[in-house]
Amino acid sequence: MNPQIKIPIYRPALEGNEKKYVNECLDTNWISSRGDFIEKFEKSFADYIGCKYATAVSNGTVALHLALVTLGISKGDEVIVPSFTYIASVSSIVYAGAKPVFVDSLESSWQLDPEDVRKKITPRTRAIMAVHLYGHPCDMDEIMKIAKEYNLFVIEDCAESLGSKYKGKNCGTFGDIATFSFYGNKTLTTGEGGMVVTNDETLKDRAYHFKMHGLAKYREYWHDVIGFNYRMTIICAAIGLAQLETVQSRIERKRKLAEFYINCIKDIPLSYHKETDDVFHSYWMFSITTGYPDEREKLREHLKQNGIETRPTFYPVHTMPMFSAKYRKLPVAEKLGWCGINLPSFPTLTQDEQNYICKKIKEFYS
Repeated sequence: MNPQIKIPIYRPALEGNEKKYVNECLDTNWISSRGDFIEKFEKSFADYIGCKYATAVSNGTVALHLALVTLGISKGDEVIVPSFTYIASVSSIVYAGAKPVFVDSLESSWQLDPEDVRKKITPRTRAIMAVHLYGHPCDMDEIMKIAKEYNLFVIEDCAESLGSKYKGKNCGTFGDIATFSFYGNKTLTTGEGGMVVTNDETLKDRAYHFKMHGLAKYREYWHDVIGFNYRMTIICAAIGLAQLETVQSRIERKRKLAEFYINCIKDIPLSYHKETDDVFHSYWMFSITTGYPDEREKLREHLKQNGIETRPTFYPVHTMPMFSAKYRKLPVAEKLGWCGINLPSFPTLTQDEQNYICKKIKEFYS
């Protein structure tokens, strides 16, 4: 392979009826936020996840904010959230007026540590946000046990875990409410988009009410709460429905890619994000960790010079300027944040590309 070839970190796979369904929208002049594809996508998605209700929104971040607002989370409340996550998990809590309370991660699964959750609960705690990071489920038995004990809501952030399972059940079906992201690098993409899912009819109605500008149900153009314009367009829904029809194939290919990477690095001093007991890891991203931060930067630069794009794992949010005034130590999150790398993880990565990436990783350690 030509070393100058560029292998991106991610490339969307648009292999099904995406163009057909979008053209149908254009041909019928339905291009905004009303039309059959919205309802079809929501129903099909709920059926796929295994929950009763789904409401489509414009992106994954507003899905999180909508979930928090739907639960009544507001000023004075605290929401427990892992520090090792994408910033949207935390910023959505701030948008709602609440305070994020950071917990560490488990070294085994990279997911939030239930014991640290217990330590951080106060009289102001209203919810736990369980982020199923990089496609690996959290320990939902322990999280739900803690939530029941302290009468807390559970929000599942499933932005990266579509198709992931905990003890045979899909992520997004355990808590009070859950959210998904359909950004361009997700296993199911609509370009931009998201979904809020729940088994609670009241929460479903509240989420829909708030996402539609707070429009009253039985009076035209009458608004009884301050709501938001968080609607998904029908074109995004059309793409999403097409993507949903082929999602299992992409998940299977991502797991095969993970197997390839695992075999590639087995004799190299690197660790990787392992699948723990009783879970099905969808490997949204295949992630490795080096022994120390400087090694990570050198490896990333070596791969970059050979046309391979990588990205660092998420930096712990508690270390970012807006949250670092009150110093705290979360050692596992910091280790993962300083030493982690995401490798190219898209399902259409060719065998030649996979072999080339493996060759260049081994070359660095030779």
